[in-house]
Amino acid sequence: MTEERIVETRESNWQLPALIVLGLIAIGGLGFGWNASSKLDSTQQSVANQIKAEQQWVQQDVSALRDRLAQDEKANADLQGDLKVVTDKLKLTQGQLKKAREESSKLNGETSEKLTALDTSVKGELATKATTDDVKTVDTKVVSVKSDLDATRDDLKMARSEMGTLIARNHDEIDQLRRLGERDYLEFSITGKNKPQKVGNVTVELKGVNQKRNQYSVAMTVEDKRFEKKNRALNEPILFYTSGTHQPEEVVINKVGKDQVSGYVSIPKANGQSTGSATNSGR
Repeated sequence: MTEERIVETRESNWQLPALIVLGLIAIGGLGFGWNASSKLDSTQQSVANQIKAEQQWVQQDVSALRDRLAQDEKANADLQGDLKVVTDKLKLTQGQLKKAREESSKLNGETSEKLTALDTSVKGELATKATTDDVKTVDTKVVSVKSDLDATRDDLKMARSEMGTLIARNHDEIDQLRRLGERDYLEFSITGKNKPQKVGNVTVELKGVNQKRNQYSVAMTVEDKRFEKKNRALNEPILFYTSGTHQPEEVVINKVGKDQVSGYVSIPKANGQSTGSATNSGR
């Protein structure tokens, strides 16, 4: 009995320290695990933040590249549009020049035909009419037709612009061009420098006059676009286009004085409806 108690006492004395050691090891393991878990969470959070920041930078770079690509595409489209407009205007200008040459050739042919017809008519009527009254009637017709032919010859003697339009040198010739009915003509006079004057679709401002050389300098504004023409000669047309039109308008100065010029604006009939309000306000 005594020996059994001694053995049990020895076993209990040995188990207690072992349990204490195991408990300390378990507590140390839990602490180490908790510390490792905390470090892992911190590392994961740091990595997540870095990935998020990288994603934001990448998105910003992609957005900037997209904006730059859109700007480049827009600039390319604008350049293509400008090239098409210039190409179309060049084609129109070449076509109009060809048409003007054909009309000039046609007018010369019509003049020859009128002279031939007049000669034939006069000879025929003089051969068939013997009385004095008939001869007088024929003379009247001859004078009338001759006047028409003289007017036609005067028209043909007028200078032509590069677009083939006739250029009037004075008020009488402007009236002759008005009777042709192909264009509208707005006459104007400007006295004094740097005094803009609205005429039709264009604002004209006198900048200087050289009377000895019959030259002048003006500034013109068309649809908020200003440009200057320096040392231009008399009766030298200045061409310009307005939006939505295919035929040019012309400014012609046919008289200069001391700080004074006179001339007209020539507007094609095709432009008349689209520019009517501006023309009325400028007269």
